[in-house]
Amino acid sequence: MTVTIVDYGSGNLHSAVKAFERASREHGLDLPIQLSSDPEQLRTSSHIVLPGVGAFADCRRGLEEIPGMVEALHEAVLHQGRPFFGICVGMQLLATRGHEHQVTQGLGWIGGDVVALETGDQDLKIPHMGWNTLDEKRPHHLLDGIPTGENGLNAYFVHSYQFVPDSTASAIATTTYGKPFASIVGRDNIVGSQFHPEKSQKLGLALIANFLRWRP
Repeated sequence: MTVTIVDYGSGNLHSAVKAFERASREHGLDLPIQLSSDPEQLRTSSHIVLPGVGAFADCRRGLEEIPGMVEALHEAVLHQGRPFFGICVGMQLLATRGHEHQVTQGLGWIGGDVVALETGDQDLKIPHMGWNTLDEKRPHHLLDGIPTGENGLNAYFVHSYQFVPDSTASAIATTTYGKPFASIVGRDNIVGSQFHPEKSQKLGLALIANFLRWRP
């Protein structure tokens, strides 16, 4: 069993690799964590992680520029049912479309659109940067044992756009920054977080460990 973090030129992935290695080690899972841009390695991975930093269109283009990567993701995740975790823009790429500066087609694995974050409060700055709690909308293995709600653990966010799913059932958790937005989405063997678990300390390590134990 090997966990593959997809390297497609989207930002510094060092912190993500280290966080997954630490969560695996501290929770006694001892799963090997690899960073790879080789589509063939996805087909033999037990878990797949798609990070993302920057603009939606740039991240989508980065995936497409690696021959066979999008096809390998579809095969491993949709057909083989491998557990998949999208982080930040990696979560947004699950959507049908992204509307950041232009309309860009997403992977289309969870119906919805990525649009500009609206707070409804002119005193709240965009991008949203900082620590916020999660409001669990439906039970999910990813949140097992993690305190949520007003007095729950905090996750670290940095984003200017939000994923608006077509179905409210796709939202596992929301976070309120002026207005509520989807902070964790998922269906079947697919999950994604708008926040960065690799930067979210106690919550992040627990969430990553839950993902590594997940056998949907």
